[in-house]
Amino acid sequence: MPEPVVVLVGGWEHQCCGLPVEIGDVVEYGVVSADGARRFEEVRHGTVRNQTLRGRVVELFAVGADGRVAIDRVPSGRALRGFDDDDDGHLEARWTGQRVTVEWEGDPEFEVVLEPYGKAGRRVQ
Repeated sequence: MPEPVVVLVGGWEHQCCGLPVEIGDVVEYGVVSADGARRFEEVRHGTVRNQTLRGRVVELFAVGADGRVAIDRVPSGRALRGFDDDDDGHLEARWTGQRVTVEWEGDPEFEVVLEPYGKAGRRVQ
């Protein structure tokens, strides 16, 4: 089984049109390498992805000014901005389900830990 990888999700791109993510979901992200190894950054607009990662979400973290907090789900960008009538965008602690507050240094940032499926595809220009 491939080793888990971390996809950094957030910033204005997630707030624009990012989808909600929960542990157990199968997701696919267009990414660029963040460290040359096991960390990647999701890209959506204006940056050409060099890889596509697909896998099952095994862990989620909100990354704030005080470090990482394990959470149950990443709200959609619309919910984080307060524009989703069905989702208030709050964060819940991974194991207790209690509501948590994260102090962001800028835009909300999250780490999505994936168990990847198959070999990641490289995009050729």
